[in-house]
Amino acid sequence: MELKESKKGISLVVEIIGRLDTSNYGELENNLLSALEKGEKNIVIDCAGLNYVSSSGLRVFLMALKKIKAVEGHFALCSLQDNVREIFEIAGFTTIFRIYNTLDEVPGS
Repeated sequence: MELKESKKGISLVVEIIGRLDTSNYGELENNLLSALEKGEKNIVIDCAGLNYVSSSGLRVFLMALKKIKAVEGHFALCSLQDNVREIFEIAGFTTIFRIYNTLDEVPGS
């Protein structure tokens, strides 16, 4: 997995490339926690390059959502590939997360 960060508007955009699973979820978790510690309150996860997410990866997204809500920030996902969207649907996460088709659709980005 590779992570790329950029700013777009008021949002920190974290692009995930590759697989997010038990072998590397800690890297994303540390990245998001570090961003929160630095004061980022609006985070968008760009999933255009994410081709697989395990339950460990889903837990990282949930953790980030809870922490961002606690500071009255915004957390969104965008550009989910069909197979990743299906995982979110099966887990019932499409009702929990704000999910946009493209990065340009995300408010504030």
